[in-house]
Amino acid sequence: MKQIIQTVALLTSTAILSNCSVYMAVNQPDKKDLSVLEVGTPRPLVLHSLGSPISTTTRNNAKSDTFSFTQGYSKGNKATRAVWHGAADIVTLGLWEVVGTPSEAIFDGQKMSFIVDYNRQDLVSKVTDLTPKPQKSTAAH
Repeated sequence: MKQIIQTVALLTSTAILSNCSVYMAVNQPDKKDLSVLEVGTPRPLVLHSLGSPISTTTRNNAKSDTFSFTQGYSKGNKATRAVWHGAADIVTLGLWEVVGTPSEAIFDGQKMSFIVDYNRQDLVSKVTDLTPKPQKSTAAH
């Protein structure tokens, strides 16, 4: 009986621990379709793909939207990551969470920002990428 209780406790602990990285992988942000950021795309399609802008201004009957969002991952990518974490949790009896949970916290998508200008017909006329670019190292040799 003692052996059964220990086994059930171990399996329960493993199941509880395994939820963190699996849950985080499945709930990462979705991948947005950036192809809508092309000149000539209708504004409603941009809004549908990127969501609501954080601000909108109008000058000379032409709109300008500012977007800020996290570019996430495709459904397939998220599912693959979740399966990997689940399998690693089982094989390591939950110890994988020491690596899996922090990795999901680090790889949580890329923060992106754009200003999208439209013409009077509400078609994209210009896109300005405000996303910070990674700094290159300029270490002395």
